[in-house]
Amino acid sequence: MLGKLEKVELRDVWKHEAIDFTKWLAKEKNIDLLSDTIGIDIEVIETEASVGSFNVDILARDSSTDSKIIIENQLERTDHDHLGKIITYASGYDAETIIWLVKDAKDEHKKAIEWLNNHLDEKINMFLIRIEVWKIGDSQPAPRFSVLESPNNWAKVIKSSSNSGKRELTDTKKLQLEFWTNLKEYGEDNYSSLKFRTVRSQNCYNLSAGSSLYYILLTENSKTKQLGVGIYIYRDKDCYRNFFEKKREIEKELEFNLEWQELIDKKASKIIIYKEFDIKNKESWVEGYNWLLDKAQKMKLVFGKNK
Repeated sequence: MLGKLEKVELRDVWKHEAIDFTKWLAKEKNIDLLSDTIGIDIEVIETEASVGSFNVDILARDSSTDSKIIIENQLERTDHDHLGKIITYASGYDAETIIWLVKDAKDEHKKAIEWLNNHLDEKINMFLIRIEVWKIGDSQPAPRFSVLESPNNWAKVIKSSSNSGKRELTDTKKLQLEFWTNLKEYGEDNYSSLKFRTVRSQNCYNLSAGSSLYYILLTENSKTKQLGVGIYIYRDKDCYRNFFEKKREIEKELEFNLEWQELIDKKASKIIIYKEFDIKNKESWVEGYNWLLDKAQKMKLVFGKNK
């Protein structure tokens, strides 16, 4: 016998936006739900981050591009006040992704976000997202995000091409897009312990490592004919040094050696291993996927125990 879905009032779950909802959303497992909904790797930097005399609910970054993200929460129907705030916050942090989370949206605000997506610089992406909570009988309430308005990426690509004379994806970018798309499908079928995100036409692909301090980086280099898999640590040299102090134990448990790259002159650090690989040989792709994902699975477990 099937149960009946019942909608739960948001204020019955989160009494206060800043104290309850924002703190809930900022937790990694919850921000991951939002990441999966819009296909962007969101990493929280700070809650209630100041912009002059105002505070943005969540300041975050896209871990794939290192660009800023601002998230404004409104557990009510949209209003002009919050629309003005998100523009102020975006300009204050030079954000490229703006996410407005709401209980519901008025038509005029949907049209406003659509208009902004069509007319702003092609780097700027605005999302209007509805948050709902549902339960079945006496079950625990469960959140659900749904996209009300999002960037028209296809139109933005056309606009960018016509304005700057850029051509469509190169053959290498097309091949990388196909490679990562197939890896995602293969991984979802065979590696349930890993969480897969939206694919992009670039030489790397990120996986969650279960920590806000670092993520698992998968790379493909067509020039050197190599695959790479490792831990990418952003803006936290102490995290890197903590791992480096445990280098012997980590490598012993992994059963393979790593290249330890502190990158002192840069914000990020990498701990990585490489393998010879020619992406043009599609017959070797499954072998490459298994190598990448086996190593990623082990790294997630071992580094998670040593953080």
